[in-house]
Amino acid sequence: MIEVDGSLKRRLGGWLVVTVGVLGLALMVEAWVSSQRAAARAFDAQLQAAALTIAEAVRWQDGIPQVVVPAAALQILATDSQARVFYAVLDDEGRTLSRNWPVDIPVAWQQALDEGGMSRDLTTTLGELRLHAQRVASAGWVTQLPVQVWVGHTLEGRRALARSLFERSLSRFIAMVLLTGVLMGLTMRAALSPLRRLRRQIRGRGADDFSPLAARVPRELHELAQALNHLFARQRQGREDLLRFTADASHQLKTPLAGLKTVSELGLRSSDPDEWRQALTRVHARAEDTSRLAGQLLSLARLRHLDRETALPALDLGELVRDVALDWAARERAAEHDLGLGSLPAEPLKVCVEDWALREALGNLIDNALRYTPTGCEITLHLSREGDWARLSIVDDGPGVDDAALATLGQPFQRGGRQDTEGSGLGLAIVDTTARRMGARVQFANRSPQGLEVVLWLPLAKDEQDVTGAFAADVNPGEST
Repeated sequence: MIEVDGSLKRRLGGWLVVTVGVLGLALMVEAWVSSQRAAARAFDAQLQAAALTIAEAVRWQDGIPQVVVPAAALQILATDSQARVFYAVLDDEGRTLSRNWPVDIPVAWQQALDEGGMSRDLTTTLGELRLHAQRVASAGWVTQLPVQVWVGHTLEGRRALARSLFERSLSRFIAMVLLTGVLMGLTMRAALSPLRRLRRQIRGRGADDFSPLAARVPRELHELAQALNHLFARQRQGREDLLRFTADASHQLKTPLAGLKTVSELGLRSSDPDEWRQALTRVHARAEDTSRLAGQLLSLARLRHLDRETALPALDLGELVRDVALDWAARERAAEHDLGLGSLPAEPLKVCVEDWALREALGNLIDNALRYTPTGCEITLHLSREGDWARLSIVDDGPGVDDAALATLGQPFQRGGRQDTEGSGLGLAIVDTTARRMGARVQFANRSPQGLEVVLWLPLAKDEQDVTGAFAADVNPGEST
């Protein structure tokens, strides 16, 4: 039974969403970090420019510092986000020359400041500040004393710039994801188009169309297309076999039925009771043959529909062979032959097969030997073990079969080239079908100087196999004879 296990498109789309989501998360983290760094670099550059501008405006006159913060410095620090601006000018001893906020600069920072400048984050009661300091020599007519210029601002502008940069990256990413989704949808539709064409081609085939598929498929679908072609080939062969079997069965049934009709018509035309009795005798014999033929046809059909998945109990093959041989030895047909058992193994041989099917196959082998051998011939059943296989053979000392006809013995309605005896030609076909259904093998071989040997190789039950059974299963058992 076929069950729908989701959708291939949805599965591909789901994996695409997961992949894009993981990559997108990594990209968003990187974009956020990059926007923070870009905003920090931009505002740190502004602080450095403002510090240099203020430093250039410091003058010493008569030992008194003159600090006038130029408007250009304030314009550099001005932003649209209403960030508060801080500046402070200190002499080299840390005394305040000018400032706009009462912010205490840590002494350690003042002592560590050199001409290269420094940037620090400072948390105050007025808010979190980003500071930049420059140590410069103030320009005076008499003296040039070093001063420290500290400038800073609150973080609103930085955060606003970082947020703006991140939002732009996010909008571009969302647009990219939407475009990728559309393109991937079109790509999946185009990639799955060979599957749709293959589906339409299969749906459009007739019920009796088993010809191979003729389609261009990608490499991933090539194995599926080959499997379908193999399936169609097996179905075509099965249909041909069924039609051939039906035609042969119709022909075989037509002959005895026509004989029955002819004999009954002759009997009806006569008024002699003796002729009636002879006609009834012939009708009875023809009816028995027809009944046997119909029974063999039903057995063959039953074997072809045998369920291979059913677990079967292990049977003792020796007991089954002994029972079948004793049953056939007591029948009238075997009275004119020497039917007997050869040597049987001392230990039981267990096989997992259908009891009725194996009895039917063995009975057909015995019946075939009785029909096609002259009166007085010996027919012997042998059973032995070879590796992981049971070897069941039926040997007769009859005329044998032409070498050219050996290959056709397992086919329906074939009599090994013999047309001088009664029979439907289904016995060995039933044996061959039974063997294949049980995982067994059938061999036909002429004996020297005369006679025919039919060997049925049956795999032993798992608990009866040797340790080397895994290797023996790959070997054709018939190669040992």
